[in-house]
Amino acid sequence: MQLPTLIGLADQNVISAMETASKILGWGFFYLACTMIVIAMIDVPFQIFDHTKNLKMTKQEVKDEFKDTEGKPEVKRKIRQLQMEMAQRRMMQDVPQADVVITNPTHFSVALRYKPEEDAAPILLAKGHDQVALKIREIANEHDVEIVEAPPLARSVYHHAEIGQEIPSGLYMAVAQVLAYVFQLKQFRRRVITKPPKPDFPIPDDLKYDGS
Repeated sequence: MQLPTLIGLADQNVISAMETASKILGWGFFYLACTMIVIAMIDVPFQIFDHTKNLKMTKQEVKDEFKDTEGKPEVKRKIRQLQMEMAQRRMMQDVPQADVVITNPTHFSVALRYKPEEDAAPILLAKGHDQVALKIREIANEHDVEIVEAPPLARSVYHHAEIGQEIPSGLYMAVAQVLAYVFQLKQFRRRVITKPPKPDFPIPDDLKYDGS
């Protein structure tokens, strides 16, 4: 203990008292440093152990963290389902604007629009198979959109064109003949011309699709 020495400083001259005080202060810092080192030697390994323990997660914890980080699979599926439903609704809303719906007749339906003043080529507004194809035909009937049965052409457009995009250039001739045929049918219904024969719609070999 340095208490007696500190009390005795009052009886010393200034220089001696300053030297004694410096020694006491030095030893105080030394003891404090030793104490901090001892504490660090005990605390640091404990902190490392505790941190390592916290990093070790069970498989379930890893799965839960992955779900929280990447999103739960069921939520992703629901989001994709909602996105598909919204896209399908938008697609169905465009069917009444079509000039013609070409069908398989049962498995595929494609709705096409061609406005010369706006479109450089026919645009695919909607496409679908099975139940979606049936719904496209129902909407077309409700809005007096002409439906033409042309199975090879319907399959080709379905598999080689994307919604909102122009049809492939190889299908221009076939679709042009469909549109001309639709115009002739409208003229026939107005009793302007006799019933037109249904033409063959030529499809290039590389765009033919023979699958079901």
